[in-house]
Amino acid sequence: MSHYRRAFVPGGCYFFTVVTSRRRTLFHDADNIALLRRALAWTKARRPFAIDAIVVLPDHLHCIWRLPDADADFSGRWRAIKQYVSKRIPAPVSSRGEKSIWQRRFWEHVIRDEDDWRRHVDYIHFNPVRHGLAAAPELWPYSSYPTAVEKGWYTPGWGRTEPDELRDMTYE
Repeated sequence: MSHYRRAFVPGGCYFFTVVTSRRRTLFHDADNIALLRRALAWTKARRPFAIDAIVVLPDHLHCIWRLPDADADFSGRWRAIKQYVSKRIPAPVSSRGEKSIWQRRFWEHVIRDEDDWRRHVDYIHFNPVRHGLAAAPELWPYSSYPTAVEKGWYTPGWGRTEPDELRDMTYE
């Protein structure tokens, strides 16, 4: 039995890694990415949160969320998102009666300060390049990178080479 303890911070800012079951490439399909977008929107409408940055790769996603003040229930939101997607994608059912869409858990990290936030936003936007899916962040279509450029967080052309501060970061 796992003794993993999550850090629940009301109104917190969190980095997440969420992985598909057995690293299936479910999000190589544009229809499944559209389904994930609907799941996020459906959940946000019922349990508000803000997404600072996101990238969806074929077998996992990374994102940063900000929760409302006095609310620390990111687990309930992920449960709703995963259920929404799982009900709509055909997949084998496990011995526990669960569809094999997602890994059972997800990884979270409480963002500590502005520098920590910046490194994780950079990690998210550079991830498709790191995985060899795109030559530059702007070439990956399933990312918040273009919005980040519009906000002035990056100059055009950022991330064509790996930033030094990301070399030791791995959250797969």
